[in-house]
Amino acid sequence: MFWRMTGLSTTSPVETILDKENYTLEELLDEDEIIQECKALNNRLINFLRERTQVEQLVRYIVEEPPEDAEKGRTFKFPFIACEIFTCEVDIILKALVEDDELMNLLFSFLDPEHPHSTQLAGYFSKVVVCLLLRKTVPLMNYIQAHKDIIQKLVDLIGITSIMEVLIRLIGADEHLYTSYLESMQWLEDTDVLEMIVDKFSSTDCPEVHANAAEALCAITRYAPPGLAAKISSPSFISRLFRHALEESRPKSVLVNSLSVCISLLDPKRQTSGTFYIYNRQSTHGSVVTAKPETVEGMLESLGSLLKLLDVSAEENVLFTTYGQLKPPLGKNRLKIIEFISVLMTVSSEAAEKELIRLGALKRILELFFEYPYNNFVHHHVEHIIDSCLESKNTSLIQHILEACHLVRKILDAEKNCALNSDPKNPTLPAEGRTPPRIGNIGHMTRIANKLIEQGANNSYIESYLQGDSEWVEWHTDVLAKRNTLENVYQWACGRPTTLHDRGRDSDDDDYQDRDYDVAALANNLSQAFRYGIYENDDNDEAHGSLDRDDEDVYFDDESAEVVISSLRLGDDQESGSLFTNSNWFAFEEERVIPEQSTSTVASPSPNTDATTDGGGDDVVMSNENDKDLVDSATSEVPQSKQDLDDAAIGKATDESTSTESDKPTEWIEWREAVEPESSSVIATESAGTSHPATDSLPNGVPEVGPSDDIATDPPNKVEVSLPSSATDKLEAVADSGGKTDVAVSPPE
Repeated sequence: MFWRMTGLSTTSPVETILDKENYTLEELLDEDEIIQECKALNNRLINFLRERTQVEQLVRYIVEEPPEDAEKGRTFKFPFIACEIFTCEVDIILKALVEDDELMNLLFSFLDPEHPHSTQLAGYFSKVVVCLLLRKTVPLMNYIQAHKDIIQKLVDLIGITSIMEVLIRLIGADEHLYTSYLESMQWLEDTDVLEMIVDKFSSTDCPEVHANAAEALCAITRYAPPGLAAKISSPSFISRLFRHALEESRPKSVLVNSLSVCISLLDPKRQTSGTFYIYNRQSTHGSVVTAKPETVEGMLESLGSLLKLLDVSAEENVLFTTYGQLKPPLGKNRLKIIEFISVLMTVSSEAAEKELIRLGALKRILELFFEYPYNNFVHHHVEHIIDSCLESKNTSLIQHILEACHLVRKILDAEKNCALNSDPKNPTLPAEGRTPPRIGNIGHMTRIANKLIEQGANNSYIESYLQGDSEWVEWHTDVLAKRNTLENVYQWACGRPTTLHDRGRDSDDDDYQDRDYDVAALANNLSQAFRYGIYENDDNDEAHGSLDRDDEDVYFDDESAEVVISSLRLGDDQESGSLFTNSNWFAFEEERVIPEQSTSTVASPSPNTDATTDGGGDDVVMSNENDKDLVDSATSEVPQSKQDLDDAAIGKATDESTSTESDKPTEWIEWREAVEPESSSVIATESAGTSHPATDSLPNGVPEVGPSDDIATDPPNKVEVSLPSSATDKLEAVADSGGKTDVAVSPPE
């Protein structure tokens, strides 16, 4: 939306419509700028839309399905624009809606059972109600309190995600909303909304309804007001939840989503899958519901029935995989039970630990770890359970996991026979006629073994148990120790990849980490390169894209005082304008092959320079543009085979320059990008005191420089000059004008 300025603004199409004597709401809704005019608080438009007739028509567009033969504007555009008008949060329009009971009845008539509930209109209805809930909280809550059947209607439509979001906001999942309007929303604690939601697990078989009901209950466990929080964590509510979950005729989605609610009660900070927290992710400081002892005890009453579901021997389902077959597959329901037990172990409840030992839950779960060697979800949860057991202060629990469950023996047996077992009794079988593959839980077993050694250093019982097993000691010395050394990524020659916040030595850091180089000069070269736009090339989009990419990959870290380079794409094309094509930027003290007293390579302000001169700026380097051996994008070393030729060329150019230019005044060296994309040279010309033939203009507007008698050079070659350090300093004082900069250079002495 542009600012309105006198003499520059044009008449809005909405104003043109409002200037008419007779116009309709549909004409305004058909204009694309109506939303901008509403946000700009156009007085004439707002006064028209606040009328009851217009508000009623806007509501009808949101809640009523269009006729089958309706035009596309009536079907799609008008409902969308009507919703956006309300969500512009114009107070006078919202007030006209919320203070009229008939209009509110029309709005909430969308929840009636006989009313069609399309996903599109449900989303518009949700946005309008949430807007009213945030901006007109008190009058809206008073209306809902007077019509309590609205809560039941919302629960009945909880399978629609947009309606679920309204219900979550309404029952206090938004902590800020509840604390600001405590008296207006406290009446919700006296309703049976929790029972209504949990009963949806038994009233329907729709998985979407079960998932949304569980998500609503999980939201209540995190951000609910005290009254609802106490009710949802009570043993009676837990018993009611498990009663629905353990019904034999119910689908598996009931058990999975019911256990999600139990997990959220035990660990409120644990995020579950869902869409509600996408827009509520800012509410990270909500009231925390701790796992009360009575809540845990209520769950333990149904623990035995849950463990019976872990028996897979009675099922005959077969799932074929790339490595063989699963007979039967583990399934979401068993995986969720294991996850629930994993979270239950973190509560550190002595009653829960005793019950798990008595029922043999840990033993059965450990068996599933080895029966399904390719299910990494199971491996993760089982490893977490074993860690909780080993870190527990309950000695009986540690003895149970080591002696009764035979943890160490199972690990050693799996290490001896690391191929998949083809025993028909196992649920995971290899494919017939093929070599059995290696089991996929070796990594988790390694971490569990390391955890045993770690805890053994602090627990005398674990240490004595491990030392008493000679086979374990031998395996630890011959296998585990060598494996840990091999898998220690910090000792790899290539180094460990690091993030921006934790940068160590990069993969190729060993070559220059300890070398002394001028960080400030390197950062200065970077800033000059981008300041003067020497990488921009209108004729090469690929080079421009490379510039943008390199600009993001290079930055100067003030805290560590080093230039951070996330990727040195040294393999990229030299002509793509890469920032690192100039090898001299990484020239270190020990790599300079030419003494400082003579001509040497220094950092040039232009990365496209093929050859450079020393800081004196007196010598001119003669280079053939076809000679690619003088440029090396990876190192700053000068090829030894070219040293003699280069010395001769340098001496010749020095003599000629001295003889022809010793008596001339200060001249100007003009540098710019080369005309040819493949050429990366800097062309030196004379701008004063020298006459040249007429030059032809190239297609890109750069004049073609003719041969000069003052500088001896072959026709196919170009004179290439790098700016001395004094000229480089002057670059910062010269403004960039079309990519062309003149720099004064002192004549040779």
